[in-house]
Amino acid sequence: MLEAWLRLALAPGVGNTSLIRLLTAFGSPEAVLASGRTALSAHLSRAQCDALLDEPDAALLDTTQAWLAQPGNSLMTLADEDYPKNLLEIADPPAVLYCKGRRSLLNQPGLGVVGSRNATPQGVRDAEAFAHALSDAGLTIISGLALGIDAAAHRGGLAGAGSSVAIIGTGLDRIYPARNKALAHQLAETGLIVSEFALGTPPLPGHFPRRNRLISGISRGVLVVEAAPDSGSLITARVATEQGRDVFAIPGSIHSPLARGCHALIKQGAKLVESAADILDELAWQQRLTPPVLPEKPADPLLEALDGPPATLDGLAQTTGLTMEALSAKLLTLELEGQIAALPGGRYQKLH
Repeated sequence: MLEAWLRLALAPGVGNTSLIRLLTAFGSPEAVLASGRTALSAHLSRAQCDALLDEPDAALLDTTQAWLAQPGNSLMTLADEDYPKNLLEIADPPAVLYCKGRRSLLNQPGLGVVGSRNATPQGVRDAEAFAHALSDAGLTIISGLALGIDAAAHRGGLAGAGSSVAIIGTGLDRIYPARNKALAHQLAETGLIVSEFALGTPPLPGHFPRRNRLISGISRGVLVVEAAPDSGSLITARVATEQGRDVFAIPGSIHSPLARGCHALIKQGAKLVESAADILDELAWQQRLTPPVLPEKPADPLLEALDGPPATLDGLAQTTGLTMEALSAKLLTLELEGQIAALPGGRYQKLH
């Protein structure tokens, strides 16, 4: 079942819209893959048919399955009972979501918080303070792991009871931007990182508008903290309005370029807010939470094998019993998370 979903999701040139069309027509990934060219050609181009009928990329499939076997990693599909109900309301829900962390957060009430990457110190403070207060009120903070406002919102959300979810525009084996590595590690530990893009996907410009539709789609509303008139945050706000979500904006100085986007939103009907309480009142939100007690994560055999002196790839394979492919994929993930370091001579060492 899982392999069928992966074969569909990893077929080159077959995007999410085509996947939804196929699943609607055939009912399941297995039925799609069992169909011949004639049946598929009614829904796909010739190149897309070729991609589905060809043998899958074995290396990418193996790498993805090895990644999914690691603790905390999972693939969420449209067929899963815990697929977020809010995303089913939008025009193009993702057929699959790669998840790292607490996927249950996707069904908790959330609020998107977005804004400028080049935020002012005041904007960063506002984003973190609003996110912390809203998280303590029981809302999960949703943002995009960018520098500036996004990062501040995640920090505030993680500090509160509701935690935080990062929806990113790359594969989950990549941390972009690299300066947010420590924040990404914290989100994976106590919050959640989500992507609809396959492992290895680089940060291409066209991926971020698609990410933005998920930030707003999974949220009850979106708060814009600071935004220039041409900011990508305004795209998120526009999509939020199209999806029937509330849009909130914090006003600023008439002399600040980063306030003009928020002022434009307010003129267009966004709700001006001066405190987190304004948002909670608008949402008629009453719930208050205490910080959850997180279950203790199971021990990772690979990290346990690295508790001693630096180890080689062959030594780790012998100790853990993992295949070289699975071991290499897992070592790369741990290195990106900042848990291990690759040393000269093909050795690896645990950092903390």
